[in-house]
Amino acid sequence: MALMRKLKEKLKTIINKGKKARISLKQPVRKQDVCKTVPAQEGVLGYQETAVGTTKFSHPEPPRFKRTMHHELPTGYGQDKIILQVRDPWWLHSYWEVTQGTWERLKQELQDTFCRVKKVIRVYDVSQISFNGRNAHRYFDIEVHPEASNWYIDTAGPGRTWCVDYGLRLPNGEFITIVRSNTVMTPLDGPSCITDEEWMIPEEMFAKLYGMGFGLGQSSPVGKAWQERVKKALFSGVLASPGITSVSSPVRGVPKGRTFWLVVDCELIVYGATEPDAKLTVQGKSIKLRRDGTFTLRFALPDGKQVIPVKAVSADNEEERSITPTVTRETKIG
Repeated sequence: MALMRKLKEKLKTIINKGKKARISLKQPVRKQDVCKTVPAQEGVLGYQETAVGTTKFSHPEPPRFKRTMHHELPTGYGQDKIILQVRDPWWLHSYWEVTQGTWERLKQELQDTFCRVKKVIRVYDVSQISFNGRNAHRYFDIEVHPEASNWYIDTAGPGRTWCVDYGLRLPNGEFITIVRSNTVMTPLDGPSCITDEEWMIPEEMFAKLYGMGFGLGQSSPVGKAWQERVKKALFSGVLASPGITSVSSPVRGVPKGRTFWLVVDCELIVYGATEPDAKLTVQGKSIKLRRDGTFTLRFALPDGKQVIPVKAVSADNEEERSITPTVTRETKIG
């Protein structure tokens, strides 16, 4: 009995110790105890590896440079202006600026009418003329948006010269110009149809111009050969080309005792344009126009005064225009 009592007491003691151990395991672990680490000390084994490990996954933010914003382009430059540019053989591009002061002035001048005006681009065909605002070959209007400051223009006219006005069209049809553009020329949409004309010179005039004045008349064998060579050069276009010095080649056979000499002459080129179906006369002679209404003429230009009246009559014979160039040539020999 005494032995059984001792065993029970010992078993009870063991059970009590086990309960105390379970209670201690259930106690919560403090966060600061988990996060608390012992700093590595220099000189202790593993210090270098610990230092490298702390920076292995460190990615510091790169330095940011201060951005300098460039100045934006101004919306305007404070002046009334319109610019015209060529885009291709058919299209133009125009942009403009009208100051607030100009709009205020127009409002005061037009008063109640200002609310009913239309903002318009007027496009002028000014090919081959000095435009004064009233002598354009033709014009057409394009109504633009009230807030627009640029516009693309379909001219449908390659190889022509253009100018535009930006202004106001009143209810009664009157047009008020605010600004006028520069003039531009659209390129051709194909190969140029302009070719050099071939002109014949009468034998007597040729001998007078290129022989008699320099002692190289037809009676001289040297003069006759020289004139034939110059004729060929003239008709082949050599005299009109940059290689004009090649004309000196005819005198290679001239005797060594011959003195130095020089030949100079002039030509006059007259060109212009009108309506393609118009009737054109120059010095009273009918001239055939090209398909676009242009023409080009070449004239001999001797000394003296040359009067070249040019007259164009509309296809319905209702209108006509006349322009007379007058050219004077005076040759001095020194």
